[in-house]
Amino acid sequence: MKKLFERMLGRDDRSANQAKERLKLVLIHDRTDIAPGVLENLRDEIIGVISRHIDIDTSAVRLEMTHEGRQQRLIADIPLLPAKRRR
Repeated sequence: MKKLFERMLGRDDRSANQAKERLKLVLIHDRTDIAPGVLENLRDEIIGVISRHIDIDTSAVRLEMTHEGRQQRLIADIPLLPAKRRR
């Protein structure tokens, strides 16, 4: 019932999550020399490749850029969906 009211009021968790992910990509761009469009394309490509082989929660995928001294690391957090049982 709560979700029905949220939809009626125009609140959509998916669009909020997408906006949050875009903001994270912009923040990553501010800390690196990688353009935000490149990171978004990279994220989409990673999701596409992995989802061809296993079921993943595409709405919860997160990319993160970290710094360790002079090294930068791109970390992908990709939640897996439960495997479907075959009969």
